[in-house]
Amino acid sequence: MKLASFEAVAKALQDADVRYLVAGGLAVIAHGHLRVTGDMDVVIQLKSDNLLSAFRALTDLGYRPTVPVTAEQFADDKQRRQWIRDKEMRVLNLYSDQHPFNSVDIFAVEPFDFDLEYEQALLGEISPGVSVHFVSLSTLIKMKKISNRARDIDDIEHLEIIRGDKENNDTNT
Repeated sequence: MKLASFEAVAKALQDADVRYLVAGGLAVIAHGHLRVTGDMDVVIQLKSDNLLSAFRALTDLGYRPTVPVTAEQFADDKQRRQWIRDKEMRVLNLYSDQHPFNSVDIFAVEPFDFDLEYEQALLGEISPGVSVHFVSLSTLIKMKKISNRARDIDDIEHLEIIRGDKENNDTNT
């Protein structure tokens, strides 16, 4: 993912006061394992007003769903649960002609207690005045274990080393 696109998305969501957490490859990078990723995986707190604010912010950057889904439909919990059940929806993918190499994937469920994870998240400033909450290292590893793709298994291996190093540093200080 291009840094300029990541910054644009993060700034737009921050300016719109959207509560969200970054997961996936960008969180792997934030926790210390350098690798390439082409998308931004976000867990947006699934409250209707928060989701609608997120969609407005992303729409301003040219992002739109790759399937025929409106912001209002996605913000409807009953509709989302039906898509999860009937269509096995995991994420809603958004694409932008302005950011053609950088899609945004919005989780269809909160895979954890959002408020608790938000408090435990790694907070990083990606550019002056633009802060991002990344899922915690332990949550990221749990999410990767659930996905269990080859890329995730490799990420877990590196993240476990990072976690071990952090734990060793914590006990030595």
